[in-house]
Amino acid sequence: MHLSFTPVRQDQELSVTRQGDSLTINGETFDFAPLQEGDVLPRAAVACDWLASDVTRAGGEIHLTLILPHGPDAPEATRFPQPLSLTGDGPVPLPAYETTATEDPAP
Repeated sequence: MHLSFTPVRQDQELSVTRQGDSLTINGETFDFAPLQEGDVLPRAAVACDWLASDVTRAGGEIHLTLILPHGPDAPEATRFPQPLSLTGDGPVPLPAYETTATEDPAP
């Protein structure tokens, strides 16, 4: 599964878990297993406020973009997130919501 992100400043945090071709986003599960190679599921067809793109299957992998919320003091890795290529199931390692007191924010 290939996830890209669109960073957005907002107060609600994001939690994502992968199980096969399904994602559980803040407690709600979305199953993309029915997508066949080359299929495109329009963004408007998925009742998920966190989805920022159509969902496709290309090269056997699900591709989509999620909104990545961040706090006012988010680190650079969150404000400019790199795509993730997920190979296993479990919690998705998202960039930090904001810089913690132990981290030094960039000058």
